[in-house]
Amino acid sequence: MIPLSYFLILSALLFSISVAGIFLNRKNMIILLMCIELMLLSVNLNFIAFSHYSGDIAGQVFVFFILTVAAAEAAIGLAILITVFRNRRTINVEELDEMKG
Repeated sequence: MIPLSYFLILSALLFSISVAGIFLNRKNMIILLMCIELMLLSVNLNFIAFSHYSGDIAGQVFVFFILTVAAAEAAIGLAILITVFRNRRTINVEELDEMKG
């Protein structure tokens, strides 16, 4: 049986990679969305690990809600990104800082 600490170390590693990706890459919007998804998946790994080791199913149920929100966020985020790219011909975050009504 794999110890709980291995899952927590893996989750912390994934979370730190996603935070580093957000802070180091401030140009490409697609990579920023991927880093947010990786952050949500690392939190889901924590929920599943603690749920398994405590014998409670509540953490695993909560993961399904997080995955639903993540899927909706990805679909809406990509739709907005496609619309912005069609209008501005760029997805560079530095060039998208002006919002017009």
